[in-house]
Amino acid sequence: MYPDTLLEQEVLGPDVEIIHGGAPHTGSLDMLTDEVCAKVDGLLIFRHWLKPQHIARFPKLKVVVRMGVGYDRLDRAACAARGITVCNVPDYGTMEVADHAIALTLALRRGLLLHHDLQRADPPAPWRYMDSPLIRRLGVQGFGIIGLGRIGTAAALRAKALGFRVVFFDPFLPNGVDRALGIARARTLEELLPQADVLSIHVPDTRKTRGLVGAKELALLPKDAVVVNTARGTSLDIDALEAALRSGHLAGAGLDVIPVEPPVEPVPGLLAAYRRREAWLQGRVIITPHSAFHTPEAWADIRRKSAETMRDALLLGGSANAIAPESD
Repeated sequence: MYPDTLLEQEVLGPDVEIIHGGAPHTGSLDMLTDEVCAKVDGLLIFRHWLKPQHIARFPKLKVVVRMGVGYDRLDRAACAARGITVCNVPDYGTMEVADHAIALTLALRRGLLLHHDLQRADPPAPWRYMDSPLIRRLGVQGFGIIGLGRIGTAAALRAKALGFRVVFFDPFLPNGVDRALGIARARTLEELLPQADVLSIHVPDTRKTRGLVGAKELALLPKDAVVVNTARGTSLDIDALEAALRSGHLAGAGLDVIPVEPPVEPVPGLLAAYRRREAWLQGRVIITPHSAFHTPEAWADIRRKSAETMRDALLLGGSANAIAPESD
């Protein structure tokens, strides 16, 4: 539950009335009464959907601040039609998500989950290491990154420090970024993939990124590669990923995101197999519930930074972190 609004009140000042809307993780905007909606000038929103029918309930709404980086659940076109400014908080959770991507990588590539599962089996496996295509020295592997934004850059620096040979693909960055960071650049996705023993995805959900990595792209990865996705589930074809894992082309996968969240029945085949602990994926797949961002420190950051963004947009008329309606 959202604990209180003291921090937000401190940022926005005593003249702003803050209405506590309820739990940030559950429910929907439909839970708000018409009386509350009629008073709202600015809306701080976490993971809820904001659709045209919701927007219509807020006659005074001027600013929406998405409490996070991704904004795919907000209907920006409908907001633009009403003249509503939409903002996000692009500098939140950077360290946590990058750490999570590296943690998933190491848990797979060092066989942590594999040996964990084997030692708690019934009966336990023999007290010895297990040979597996998952386990390789980090320094002989290429760490491929799709999307070198804030989080992708933080992940690149962490992977470089661990000894990986880091290569990235991001067509939107100017020349020289690779030299500044001391990493390599691939000019196309097709050039990147054969170099990526670990593929880490760091792209937002846009028309151009949906389905970006499918069966064709996974086939271009080296044999026994690992795929990590801590960005958005829509960028990776989860059925194609399952097929590549079952065929043995891929050694493992670490997912913090899936295409539909929270999962609904019928859940994707890979998630269903994971929950059933099917033997073929033992130690090869890790799935976490879109929790890469979470630490107490990050939660404090998101509250303060969201309130600051709301203050700047709603009270001061600024445009920091504003998102264009058709920016994807």
